[in-house]
This record gives sequence, structure tokens and C-alpha cells, in this order.
Amino acid sequence: MDFEEAKERYADLVATIDEAQLKGAKTPYTSMNGNMYSYLGENGVGLRLPANVREEFLAKYGTTLYHAHGIVQKEYVTVPAALLVKTDELAPYFRLSFDYAKTLKPKATKRTPKS
Repeated sequence: MDFEEAKERYADLVATIDEAQLKGAKTPYTSMNGNMYSYLGENGVGLRLPANVREEFLAKYGTTLYHAHGIVQKEYVTVPAALLVKTDELAPYFRLSFDYAKTLKPKATKRTPKS
């Protein structure tokens, strides 16, 4: 699947949750309180999941932790391309990712103070 098709499928997935907002022009992603919980990168979609669900997902779909720029992202799973096209099957995991992001400590924003 090429990047443009993956982008469309990812947008369909994000649209399954009304409160989820697709951000980023070059690298589409979702975040809450400054914590990213999914994104579309060079290796497909990475989905941030809590440990128990992460292990289940890895085993069920025979996939790996997400790799980006030579780094293994320990909280992110790689969504197989064959699963990305099955929005209905993937949506419950996206919901779990969204709910997990709600539990993370908010990150401070880096805004330039007004003078």
C-alpha cells in the first residue's frame, strides 16, 4: 500500500472516534494532552497501547513493536497493512489507544511567551 492510500485508511480509522483529531501535514498523527498515541510514519501506522493489550495485539497479528529512525518504540505496535484496511477490526484497538492516552500525564506545551 502506498503512503497516500495508507493516509486515507488512517484518516478513516481516526474518524471512528468523534473526539480524535488528525494532526500533522507531513506525518499524520493523533495526540492528547501533548502525548502522541498514533501516527503514520515510514513503516506504516504505529499505535500506542497499554502493556497488556500491546502483548495481545503483537501475538494476535504477528507483528512487532514500531521502529522509527532506528529506534524501537516500546509502547507502539506496528499495524500490519492488511489490518489497516479493516477499519472495523482495528477500531477497538484505536479506541484502547485513545483511552490509554487519557491516562498519561499531560506534557507541558512549548509556547513562546507573549511580550
